[in-house]
Amino acid sequence: MKLQVKPLAIAVVVLTAISGFQMSQAFAAEKAMSMVEKGKKVATNKKTGNCMACHAFKGAKLPGTIGPPLVAMKARFPDKSKLRDLIWDMTARNPHTAMPPFGKHKILKDSDIDAITEWVYTL
Repeated sequence: MKLQVKPLAIAVVVLTAISGFQMSQAFAAEKAMSMVEKGKKVATNKKTGNCMACHAFKGAKLPGTIGPPLVAMKARFPDKSKLRDLIWDMTARNPHTAMPPFGKHKILKDSDIDAITEWVYTL
C-alpha cells in the first residue's frame, strides 16, 4: 500500500511550523523587553540600583555627576558581558571607584544585574 501525502496536509504542517517559529520569536522579543523594563525599574529605584544618584541618562531627574553619563552604551561596550562585569564589580577594574560592587557584595541579585545590563545597553 502506497502512502500518499496530500498537498493540503503538507501546507498545514509547514504553516504550523512557521507560526510556531514566529510565536517563539515574538516571545523572545517580549521577554527581552520585559528584561529591559525590569532593569530600568531596578536601576531607577532609590532603594535598589539608584543609578541616577551618580549617572546621567535619558529620563533621569536630577542625575548625579560622579559617574560617567550612560549614553552610547552599545558603542562603548560592544561586548555586553564586559558591561555586566563592571556593574557586578567595578572594583575589579578600578579599586578606588565610588561605584558599589553590586554583585560581589550581593547588593543586587544576579537576575537584577542581568536586567540592568539589558536596560543600560539600550541607552
